[in-house]
Amino acid sequence: MALLINEDCTACDACRPVCPNEAIAVGDPIYVIDPLKCTECVGAEDEPQCKLVCPSDCIVQHPDFVESREELMAKYESMH
Repeated sequence: MALLINEDCTACDACRPVCPNEAIAVGDPIYVIDPLKCTECVGAEDEPQCKLVCPSDCIVQHPDFVESREELMAKYESMH
């Protein structure tokens, strides 16, 4: 699954620099995650780095992008 930033985002910019896939961008008014680039850090880290650094716990599973670990790894490998 890709991740999603919900309306609790404070636009603190903690998440964007830690994303290994550069999937997070400044939105208006909250940050957004590109589901086509998000691999939940599969292939790069043991767990989603954005969720680790988010002070407002606003990063959740994206309900429209359900992917297996294998699919996430394939997506990661195709980008790197």
